[in-house]
Amino acid sequence: MDGELAAAGFENLTGGRAKVLPFVPADGIAVGRLAALAGVRKQSMAQMVDQLQKDGYLWTRAHPDDARSRLVFLTLLGEQARPEAIAAGDRVEQVWAELTSAALVARLRTDLRRLSEAIEDVRLI
Repeated sequence: MDGELAAAGFENLTGGRAKVLPFVPADGIAVGRLAALAGVRKQSMAQMVDQLQKDGYLWTRAHPDDARSRLVFLTLLGEQARPEAIAAGDRVEQVWAELTSAALVARLRTDLRRLSEAIEDVRLI
């Protein structure tokens, strides 16, 4: 993914951080919710958001309903990078499917989604 993103002009955007961009809606998202959707810890997401903000892909502001949280938004650069990040991720999954099978990749995606939801459920208890 890193090579494809660099070839598209996003040299400082790694695949690990690029996976955040598709989860950011136009009206913003809290860092904690973004972490849950991406399947990472809140602290890890906060660090990714900070780096993506430094690199010009995101901007943040205080959450109007939660003083301990901040809302995350895409910058124009982030909006431009989002489709490239999605396409690069899709190409990686295509390679995985060619190496194994489309069914295995679909099952992996489903299993990872279930795991992420289970982790989130435990955090809510």
